[in-house]
Amino acid sequence: MDRIELYSYWRSSAAYRVRIGLNLKGLPHQITPVHLVRDGGQQHTAAYAALNPQELVPTLRHGERVLQQSMAILEYLDEVFPDPALLPDDAEGRARVRALAQLVACDIHPLNNLRVMQFFSDTWNVPQPERDDWTRHWIRVGFDAMERMLVESVDTGRFCHGDIPTLADCCLVPQMYNARRFKLDLEPYPTLVRIDAACLALPAFGAAKPESQADASA
Repeated sequence: MDRIELYSYWRSSAAYRVRIGLNLKGLPHQITPVHLVRDGGQQHTAAYAALNPQELVPTLRHGERVLQQSMAILEYLDEVFPDPALLPDDAEGRARVRALAQLVACDIHPLNNLRVMQFFSDTWNVPQPERDDWTRHWIRVGFDAMERMLVESVDTGRFCHGDIPTLADCCLVPQMYNARRFKLDLEPYPTLVRIDAACLALPAFGAAKPESQADASA
């Protein structure tokens, strides 16, 4: 099998998603840390920008192939290494899982990521408490909808879709980590809390946790 290398930052939600996916599939891989804050952000170096013109993490190198964007990487891994699958067999199930995953990856996370917070701080001088309020607001809006989507569907099982982790769980768990980091009250979201706990009980999720990464202590 061609070598797999993941350019990652320990606290990046997007990189966390891919670490979970790689672990669920049991794929051996090397993690190359990219520190998003040190030295003005190592993602902005010429060498890294040559790999990822967006200057974001994650980037996945699989042999000679270089891939960007966490959701595209996860679907690529699912197509190239289909067992175990991150998406259901049926079209309706795949649509539901993608909707749950994209609720996090497309609607919550982009409003709360590091470069948005840096813009608020460096360009608009927004104080930290207001930035934290912004982050909690958009997580809350997304979680309100996600809790309903899960509660109201008979397809919700031990995990977001049935009893096997999917792409949706790969996205939910990092966002739950962020919610706790920013001290969001999770009491209104018992289903999300339950599914998150079920995921974190699995070794694939535990090994992907931010604090389990070699660059966390750095």
